[in-house]
Amino acid sequence: MKTHTFKGGIFPLEMKELTNKCPIKEAFPSSKTVTIPITMGGAPNTPLVKVGDSVAKGQKIASGEKFMSVPVHSSISGKVKKIQNFTITGGMTAPCIVIEADGSNNVEFLEPLDPFTCGKEKVLERIKEAGIVGMGGASFPAHVKLNPPEDKEIDYVLVNAAECEPYLTCDERTMIETPEKLIDGLAIILNLVGAAGIIALEDNKAYIKSSLEKIIVEKGYADDIRIMLVKTKYPQGSEKFIVSSCLGVEIPSGKLPADAGVIISNVGTVCAISDAFRLGKPLIERSLTISGGAVENPCNLKVPVGTMISDLSPEYFSLKENSAVKIISGGPMMGFSMPDMNFPVAKGTSGITFLTKDETYLVDEDQCIGCGMCVSVCAMHLSPVLMVRELKAENISNAKKLGLMDCIECGCCAYACPANVRLVQRFRIGKSIVREQIAAAKAKEAVKK
Repeated sequence: MKTHTFKGGIFPLEMKELTNKCPIKEAFPSSKTVTIPITMGGAPNTPLVKVGDSVAKGQKIASGEKFMSVPVHSSISGKVKKIQNFTITGGMTAPCIVIEADGSNNVEFLEPLDPFTCGKEKVLERIKEAGIVGMGGASFPAHVKLNPPEDKEIDYVLVNAAECEPYLTCDERTMIETPEKLIDGLAIILNLVGAAGIIALEDNKAYIKSSLEKIIVEKGYADDIRIMLVKTKYPQGSEKFIVSSCLGVEIPSGKLPADAGVIISNVGTVCAISDAFRLGKPLIERSLTISGGAVENPCNLKVPVGTMISDLSPEYFSLKENSAVKIISGGPMMGFSMPDMNFPVAKGTSGITFLTKDETYLVDEDQCIGCGMCVSVCAMHLSPVLMVRELKAENISNAKKLGLMDCIECGCCAYACPANVRLVQRFRIGKSIVREQIAAAKAKEAVKK
């Protein structure tokens, strides 16, 4: 079977074998409490409930009026105990609604809706009302992505099933356990945007291809959906590279997949769209992988959104004594290091990785020797060594000219660097400075007007 790929990238240890044979297990927080961020993608929301209110599972508890707003729903039935700031993924603090289960199991879902007969506007409205965002990590509003401007002609909807991050296997298990849901969700999207469908699998998951193709044929979508194998390489799952690998099309600098005639959606997101129509179920739970060398029993779990990671241990997983030196929300390449387990699962939380000393680098930076290893692995064809030199010299404009804002922060350069230079961290800081400069310039221009 032919596989497709891109130039550059790296081949870290996959570590999928720790959990890819572990079925997704339903889990519930030991405290019987969820801490739900008010905003999880899109424009900021405001609470619709107050402390003391009783809420049903699936009830809308926060929303906003802006087009980019995506509502948030209660993932359990219970009583609102607090509305205050908590630490979330990324180390930031954000307002959250704390709900304590009351044992009633009251449910308030939307009415099931036929996506093939209700019309485009109602389909988009249902996707928004169900609170669906990208579940691969970016949490971009699905109703916005699936409604591109009229001048953007969409030829393909590409399901990103690469799951190239080491350790993570929740998408792989979802495709094994609920393949019909994946195909149904994709068919709904194809009917909405009028395009052909591609499911992109890394070839380490080639064994799933035949079972997916069987369902595609059984459901009558053989002319509309095909499976493509891409090479197992990091960061194959990045939108620019998955498009390049599957279609041979390059997304221009500063542009989106829609500019290349493509919409990309994550496995979990596609399945959530199926649930929103067939069950009327909002996005209130998600699957995630708990893995890493420090975990005694790596696993895949399905938990209510807002579940504190600390509320899953030791009932559902336990850590080897004094072995976890790094906790990452997400995978080890693009995830965020967290100080402890006291943070909630959000809609975009694909996994939690607990690394041992042998699995990570806890060493100081050495002097860059200009070896060029970072250049050879950069899939964006940038020169990280030159960009970091300009950033150290505080020459932000020069770093921009070298492609700073095109960096996707995949971590390939840092992985390959023999001097352990904190390249990605420096690029993130540099990009935040650029964004601050842009915001200041816009504010200054607005004052003039």
